[in-house]
Amino acid sequence: MLTKFANTMMAHASGILAYYNYPISTAPLEGTNNKIKVMKRQAYGFRDMEFFKLKIMAIHQSKYALVG
Repeated sequence: MLTKFANTMMAHASGILAYYNYPISTAPLEGTNNKIKVMKRQAYGFRDMEFFKLKIMAIHQSKYALVG
């Protein structure tokens, strides 16, 4: 089992080590997508797409308002 783990790590070593040279992550994007999906499930049956669009924009603005 440890051998299989070591082989997997060696196969992905270049990608893992590249993160330390270029620390780029899609985590903020994935978090925003998850929030939109949760909101979509909660709003099932609502017909007002304009309000839904405003809610999505509010998620986006509030996320970046906390950073600065």
